[in-house]
Amino acid sequence: MAVKIRLSRGGAKKRPYYYVVVAHGTSPRDGRYIEQIGTFDPMLKKDNPERVKLNDERIKHWLSVGAQPTDRVARLLDGKGLAKREAQNNPEKAKPKKKAQERLAAAAEKAAKAAEAAAAPADAS
Repeated sequence: MAVKIRLSRGGAKKRPYYYVVVAHGTSPRDGRYIEQIGTFDPMLKKDNPERVKLNDERIKHWLSVGAQPTDRVARLLDGKGLAKREAQNNPEKAKPKKKAQERLAAAAEKAAKAAEAAAAPADAS
């Protein structure tokens, strides 16, 4: 069964606090887990040393036996120098969607007609 290193949410409403846990891939987000190996408090400033606490020895063990970190946990591990995370780039996501492209095409067509109409009376005089 696939083992994941992921975040399990705790804390109060609008005051998140996360536990970094090792869990089976099929278990619920806040459900049963195998081992808690750290904490993450996003409410603290980024330079605060209490923001991310990780048990380096246990993380190295779980990574060595094949546990897969989620994207957010991979970011935390990369920040601590425990694992390397490749930057992701999706240039297709930044492109305008279908309706926006249609609006841009219509606006360009309207501007071309206006330019043509403005040039036509100048030629007639």
